[in-house]
Amino acid sequence: MTTFVLATANPDKAAEIRAVLAETHITLLERPADVGDVDETGDTLEENALLKARALVTATGHAAIADDTGLFVDALGGAPGVFSARYAGEHATYADNVAKLLTELDGVGDRRATFRTVVAVAYPDDAWFVVDGDLPGTITDAPRGTNGFGYDPVFAPAGAHGRTLAEMTAAEKNEVSHRGNALRALAVALAAR
Repeated sequence: MTTFVLATANPDKAAEIRAVLAETHITLLERPADVGDVDETGDTLEENALLKARALVTATGHAAIADDTGLFVDALGGAPGVFSARYAGEHATYADNVAKLLTELDGVGDRRATFRTVVAVAYPDDAWFVVDGDLPGTITDAPRGTNGFGYDPVFAPAGAHGRTLAEMTAAEKNEVSHRGNALRALAVALAAR
């Protein structure tokens, strides 16, 4: 099966997912507007992605895909990690989370970090699987760039010559990003099924 309900309620993530999967055999159905937010109560990205995918299967009766992404900063013991979207609080904005991260890293020399995305697929018959994608890099001293979202203005991928994800075009970002890597792994996994 290659038709799935897209579980994310985040329009920025949905746009990236659709862009990366546009060249694949995967068809994405819109998340129904009447489906409420899913509480991310898992301790891992895998658990949260699967919670979201299963919730959409229950709500729609269709197979679903969901992702969960975390930024893991070495000097912060892996924080914000699974709490990346709500690092500065339950209703934090992207700017709030970036500001807290930069405050936590003020004066810290080791700014290595890894973005990680897990994509979960859940089916109405309770079958499921997950794939993931990583992107190593560093946290910059200040935000740079106006593209992307979330931590993109302060994350410089390894091999990007110091540019942040927010300084890249959408196509450049999707080519190297954690989410792009996970979604390409998804396409490969589905083709092999």
